[in-house]
This record gives sequence, C-alpha cells and structure tokens, in this order.
Amino acid sequence: MTTDLSPSADGVDAQLARYGWDEAYARDFDTYRAHGAVPARVIAEHRGRYAVWGDDGERAAVLTGRLRHQAVRREDLPATGDWVAVDAGRGTAAIQAVLPRRGLFRRKAAGDATEAQVLAANVDVALIAAALPGDVNPRRIERYLALAWESGAVPVVVLTKADLADDVDAALRDVRSVAPGVDVAAVSAVTGMGVDALARWLKPGRTAVLLGSSGAGKSTLTNLLLGEEALRTGAVRDDGKGRHTTTHRQLVRLANGALLIDTPGMRELQLWTADAGLESAFADVEALAARCRFGDCAHDAEPGCAVRAAAESGVLDAARLESWRRLRRELAWLELRQDEAAAAAERARVRTLQRALRDHTRRKYG
Repeated sequence: MTTDLSPSADGVDAQLARYGWDEAYARDFDTYRAHGAVPARVIAEHRGRYAVWGDDGERAAVLTGRLRHQAVRREDLPATGDWVAVDAGRGTAAIQAVLPRRGLFRRKAAGDATEAQVLAANVDVALIAAALPGDVNPRRIERYLALAWESGAVPVVVLTKADLADDVDAALRDVRSVAPGVDVAAVSAVTGMGVDALARWLKPGRTAVLLGSSGAGKSTLTNLLLGEEALRTGAVRDDGKGRHTTTHRQLVRLANGALLIDTPGMRELQLWTADAGLESAFADVEALAARCRFGDCAHDAEPGCAVRAAAESGVLDAARLESWRRLRRELAWLELRQDEAAAAAERARVRTLQRALRDHTRRKYG
C-alpha cells in the first residue's frame, strides 16, 4: 500500500493527523522518538492483541514484555483510542509505551474484582445510543451520562430506531428531563431521519465513542455513517433483547474525517470514579442541594432540605432523586473497596521486598 508520509503545513504528519495526531501529541512523543520509536494509534483490541494505525498504515501489534510487566493496573495497558509508541519497521508492531491520555472512559470491570476496565481513550464526544421504543431507560441513561462527563467528553444521547416509535417528540422530552444541558437526537438508519444532524458532533479529526446496550443499533448506525457494511449487525431477539454483534472495541474513520469508536453492548454498567461526572449528570439535583440549610445535609430528615422539599412538591422527580442517591452510595462503596484493594496491594509489595531482602542476605552471608 502506498502511503503519503509528507508532513502537513504545521509540521504534523498528514497520515497520522487523519487519526487525530496533533502538535501536542507530537510534543508528548519526543522522549520516545529519541529512542527510535514511532507513534501509532490503537484502532482495535481483542484478547490481548491489537491493531494500530501509524505512518505506514495499519499493523497488528502486541505488548512488549517490559510494558506488560510495568503495568500496575489493568487500565495501564493500551485501549482503543490510545496513542502508543511502537517499534519502527514492518510486520507485527511491539507496543512499548502508552502516551499521556486526554480523558478516559472507565467502568468497574464485571464480576467481583475491584478494578477498572477501560472502554476508550482520548475521546471528544460520547454518543449514548438507546433504541426506541423499548430500550430508553432513564436510570441507565443517567449512568452513561455520569460516565461520559467524568471522562471529559461531551455527551450526546442518540435515540435510534426512531421509525419504530409512535411518538418521537414525547420520547425526546422524556430523555431531556433526565439529561439537563445535554443534546438529544432521534435517528433512523432505515429512513435516514436525523442522521445528517450527527455531523454537528462528528467533526474531522475529532473522536467519538458510541456506547449503549446490546441491540441499540450502534453497529448499524456506524455502518450508515461509514457508507458500507464494515461492521457485523444482527436482529433483535424475539424477547426484545439485543444480540451482541460487536465483540470488541474498534475505531473507524468516517468519510468526513471524523473518528468513531464502536463498542460491544453492555448489559452491566457500574461506575468506577465519577464524582465530577455525577455532579454534571445531576446538575439539577446538585443545584438544589446547594440551597439546603446545612452544608452537610444528607437530604434525608434534616430541616431546611431543599432537595427533599423539591421532591415532595413534584418539582424534582422522586425517581431521579433516588437514582442520584443510589449512585452516590455506589461510588462511596466502590471508593472503600478501592482503598482496601490498594492497601492489600501495598502489603503484598512490602512482603515481596522483604522476601527479596531475606534471599539477598542468605546468599551474601550464608
């Protein structure tokens, strides 16, 4: 494949710039360039193997043993959207390091382990997909919004399969009531309704991530934006639940130069750290809390509680208030678990150092 390697007018490599590379990333990369590495962006990850895009196009990639060993946490490893340092040359690339990230989509990994799972890195816009008419769950949308705001990306709620809804305007109103300050759009891949409006958020060189549950139509929407059947899609099951069609996170470049990360459907979404994200997702509740008589008001039985008064008068939806409380409790519990896990890891590290010191002493003095 012939590749144009000529730099652009501002000194940024034109081939890399197609995938979001800019002068700030170039400055971050100077240290690695001095050691003979070249930059590339992770465009797919699947079971420990990666695909990256660099100045010579797409290459398969694997982690170096050094990077795998130095990774303290699961989230230290590369994720789709990351810029990485790889060895120069052809063939399978060896990923040596991950460049500093501009935002990170993280959730608690499924199961009992207290660790984060990275969904995407270096994202500008989060498209939160929910399928009409039956997949629009206000509580789930609130979770996605908290996740998106925490990452630093701008969230947009996209109601897909609008051609199946009897009253699209009512659906838009319902979602806007739980998404203050967030744009909400209704689209249909069948009729093309609303798809052109997405161009407002899908700009050349900017990266968007498409999130949502199984069957929300994410891959169908991605194919429509691409103008080709690049991603496999599947029908919704007879029970109305979605099928998993995307099996790994994948970054694609749209015809207009925008970048889009499609993700597998998530049946479970637990937050990881989202204090700031929760404040933004529930800006209406936070504004009421600021008017409480006491600064440490728990919004339970304290006198002068503006939050409880708003819920009792109907100004604030009681279900939304309970959702806010539930997410705050979840984050507090998770913070405790993270502290316990960090303490256990530190104890293990100290034991390892002590064991190494004893072994060294035996070898030296017998």
